[in-house]
Amino acid sequence: MRGKVWPGECNFPDFTNPKVRAWWSDLTAVFKDQEVSGVWNDMNEPAVFEIGTFPDDVRHNYDGLDVSHRRGHNVYGMQMARATYEGLKKHQPEKRPFVLTRSGFAGVQRFSAVWTGDNVSSWEHLWIANIQCQRLSVSGISFCGTDIGGFIGVPDGELFVRYIQMAIFHPFFRGHSSNDHGNKEPWAFGPSFEPLIKKAIELRYQLLPYIYTTFYQYVTKGTPMIRPLSFIAQHEKESCLRMDEFGFGDQLLICPIKEAASFSRKMYLPIGNWYNYWTSKQVKGGHEITVEANLDQFPFFVRAGAVLPHFPVIQHTKEEVKELTLHIYYSVNRHVSYLYTDANEGYGYKTGEYLNQKFTVFGNRRQMRIICDKTGSFKPGYDKYNIEIHGLPFIPKGYEIDDKATKLPARQKSKSISFTISGEFHKIKILH
Repeated sequence: MRGKVWPGECNFPDFTNPKVRAWWSDLTAVFKDQEVSGVWNDMNEPAVFEIGTFPDDVRHNYDGLDVSHRRGHNVYGMQMARATYEGLKKHQPEKRPFVLTRSGFAGVQRFSAVWTGDNVSSWEHLWIANIQCQRLSVSGISFCGTDIGGFIGVPDGELFVRYIQMAIFHPFFRGHSSNDHGNKEPWAFGPSFEPLIKKAIELRYQLLPYIYTTFYQYVTKGTPMIRPLSFIAQHEKESCLRMDEFGFGDQLLICPIKEAASFSRKMYLPIGNWYNYWTSKQVKGGHEITVEANLDQFPFFVRAGAVLPHFPVIQHTKEEVKELTLHIYYSVNRHVSYLYTDANEGYGYKTGEYLNQKFTVFGNRRQMRIICDKTGSFKPGYDKYNIEIHGLPFIPKGYEIDDKATKLPARQKSKSISFTISGEFHKIKILH
């Protein structure tokens, strides 16, 4: 099948034919020598200029069934992604394949990340991006994202800031723009917006250990990474009436700002106790609340009892990380969090080269306890933790690490406490 796309006249292979998929897979062998880390499959709905897609009577092998395009259309993009994935895995077996596709079908998550295609620089499309990624994620395709700021059109600085604040919680995080629609680099919106965009990107880097753990849970348990409110609060009627709020992993709740000149908004907080990420103030859920959201912040909440890991601010993912910060949020009720770590590349995790830490947090009016249980043999690059305790109902007098006590100064007046410990700890106790 021939048709016009961006380069002009193009040839479309029949990816429903297993022989064609094998041929295509072997074409990826050249990428190893060129140090290509991933492959982006575009226009594979399939899209053809002027006519939209293939004519209905184009024939597909369809794994030997010989069908028309009316049947082959919906699986075409997924089979292209599959052939690409299988080729990368075959010819670079030491690496985990990365494939990005614009089109797919049920099951495409086995082979590829997905982005939602060409969008527009508008507040409406910011809202649409939020809904699209929620629905993709809860349908099984968590590794998804959108063109931050819009592929078509030129956003103003405020729109770009609010868009990127939402998109840092999309597993596929990428700015992408048509080259005839202006620049969308973080510094392209002037000195008043650049530090706000930088702050959001840095938060993404800081949250990478949590995001990676959430990926692990998605892969092993099938739990969506982005979770609509109706998913995380299924027994609360109010959650079925809400679309803006979404959970990310087990511990976080986010509500994007979706209108210009908005510096606060109403949102629903599910039943339970939550902490405002920016202020560490505890808020009781089960009702609608109003949240302040100056341009450098957005509604962002953490479950009580959560252990939220943070990297220091880094410039790229291969930068050496020597210490990790654990933000730990007080809770009366027993609460469990996880932190999963491995080499970030390769398949050593299949033979035990990983570290999965289970944190159990609980407390009362006079103490708080954190228990850390570990599985796996992997040793991360960092060997110590900075501990930040939030929300204590008492002024701490001291703490114990594996039954070894440390007293705090008598002049301690704050209910917050921070200290640094070895990564080998098992128990922490904060004492009144």
